[in-house]
Amino acid sequence: MTTFASELGLNPVKTWIWKGFPICYQQQGESGPAIVLVHGFGASWGHWRKNIPVLAQKCRVYALDLIGFGGSAKPSPNTEINYTFDTWGQQIKDFCQQVVGKTAYLIGNSIGCIAIMQAAAIEPDISSGIALLNCSLRLLHERKRETLPLSRRLGTPLLQKILTFRTVGKFFFHQIAKRSTVKKVLQQAYIDDNAVTEELIDIIIKPAKDPGAADVFLAFTAYSSGPLAEDLLPKLSCPVIILWGTDDPWEPIDLGRELANYPQVKKFIPLQGVGHCPQDEAPSLVNSILQDWIQE
Repeated sequence: MTTFASELGLNPVKTWIWKGFPICYQQQGESGPAIVLVHGFGASWGHWRKNIPVLAQKCRVYALDLIGFGGSAKPSPNTEINYTFDTWGQQIKDFCQQVVGKTAYLIGNSIGCIAIMQAAAIEPDISSGIALLNCSLRLLHERKRETLPLSRRLGTPLLQKILTFRTVGKFFFHQIAKRSTVKKVLQQAYIDDNAVTEELIDIIIKPAKDPGAADVFLAFTAYSSGPLAEDLLPKLSCPVIILWGTDDPWEPIDLGRELANYPQVKKFIPLQGVGHCPQDEAPSLVNSILQDWIQE
């Protein structure tokens, strides 16, 4: 990841030890408000590579790899650590307190949105404001399955059960962790195929080769409990803005708009013709919105 960072003109990655485990993060910018960027499922700090240099012009920017992902440690599920939003929330809280050392703007994509809200709910003093980019609605959560079509309502628990068999689960993961499969998945998530580059595929695929990556994937696949966005928003004491790609195939914007009804949400900004990862697919648009928000 150090070579990757230098190729992008970014600083070498840094390591922070959390609960005895090495955690990877990128830091850029010397002054101004602090920003902490948190990626989505299967991604890493590199998913923010198009945002970090721009935001760092006027801010101190940190991009963190959640434990289990990217360059961070991947300890064994259940025996060494639990891969839950409480764990990731605690990690982000401690990172803000121990590394950032001041109140920060927390910005997340997908499940990273749930993680940053969990962190701010645990310790409100760490956050000046929160930006959610295509927040995970957690539609496979046990409390939401009744709203799904019957095939998905019955099929998801069955698939989760099957994947608990280690041999089957590992085989399933290794089928997914192929370049061709990763490319197809990204082309579903992105509307602009030109944004699905070999560099992006590398960002996703390389950590998947790490020891323990399959176990992390399977642990999260089986995780259907924990907080929902609607559980966490009322607990926040800082202002929230929401950005949402209108063409997201995984997290429908019509459902996402319902989150704007919470008083904590000051703005809901649709991003026309953009998919699930707007920070990477439409970085100029997202960077401009985030810069204006922070300056305000």
